Amino acid sequence: MVVGADYLQHTINNQAKGHIFKNHNDPRITCVGRFLRRTSLDELPQFWNVLRGEMSLVGTRPPTLGEVKKYTSHHWQRLDIKPGITGEWQTNGRSCITDFEEIVRLDLAYQQKWSVSYDLHLILKTFLIVVNKHGAC
Repeated sequence: MVVGADYLQHTINNQAKGHIFKNHNDPRITCVGRFLRRTSLDELPQFWNVLRGEMSLVGTRPPTLGEVKKYTSHHWQRLDIKPGITGEWQTNGRSCITDFEEIVRLDLAYQQKWSVSYDLHLILKTFLIVVNKHGAC
């Protein structure tokens, strides 16, 4: 992203519904950044957070501070588990899901279904989605 992207966010139209921000043609994203996002290479640095124990491979996506400030009581439940690089909504729509309540629903469904085998299933599914470039809207 360009320098000062956070300060420019208010000038960009939010195409998402709820407590997330998405714009498919966000002008703050550089050409290199667009490539990194499309190929999911922008996720690689998060493996450092996994090694440090701050994140898991599978879980809910960590929210931004701006998102958390707008949470109501049921939104907090999605944070009852360690954040992850991939998860239920990344494998069932990825960037195409633009409704925050749908993301919350998927995150809570993941918590109910959690098991080691289900995490392995989501990791494999994530790999196939990234390789086939599905859902990178």
